[in-house]
Amino acid sequence: MITIDAIRVGDSPDAWRDIGFTVTDDVCEIDGVRLRLTDSGTGITDWTLRGFPETAESIDGIPTAASSTELGGSPSHTNGVTRIDHVVLMTPDLGRTATSLTELGLEIRRERDAGAFRQLFLKLGDVILEVVGPQEAGPGVSHLWGLTFVVDDLDSTAAFLGDRIGRVKDAVQPGRRITTLRGREIGISPAMAFMTPRAAR
Repeated sequence: MITIDAIRVGDSPDAWRDIGFTVTDDVCEIDGVRLRLTDSGTGITDWTLRGFPETAESIDGIPTAASSTELGGSPSHTNGVTRIDHVVLMTPDLGRTATSLTELGLEIRRERDAGAFRQLFLKLGDVILEVVGPQEAGPGVSHLWGLTFVVDDLDSTAAFLGDRIGRVKDAVQPGRRITTLRGREIGISPAMAFMTPRAAR
């Protein structure tokens, strides 16, 4: 099974501390996933995956390395974040990216037609990988675009973050609510959102 060990983000650790994440040195741990904050580059620059082939170097051009590191920790975060719900991968060619992922043994669990674009959903352990691309394939490279975090009490998180987020609204997933961070204004380069937990099954 392929799972996420670490995600490297080109942001200052202090910028993440300022929005309520616990960061030790340059690492923010969330339910076993390490977010490495490098203060170099911008956005999500690369990641390491457990179960990824040692001989491979990328997933559809996204720098990817194999890892055998054990699960990270799960400290508490002032903003209420408990885990990562999903990671968003943007692609100009959905078919090409899907092939790259399924060749690793990953399974496309669901597909959604959203009008101007389509979405594919896969699982990396407990984290959903959401792949977003246009209806018609085009040239260009894929990249990891954003992170959505789960919080138990979204209203408390919204009160803590104040005007650094947009309005709380209903999510696409029935029964869930979501809000997005105005990250560019405060030094957070990936797209970031906070949402209520998935319904228990």
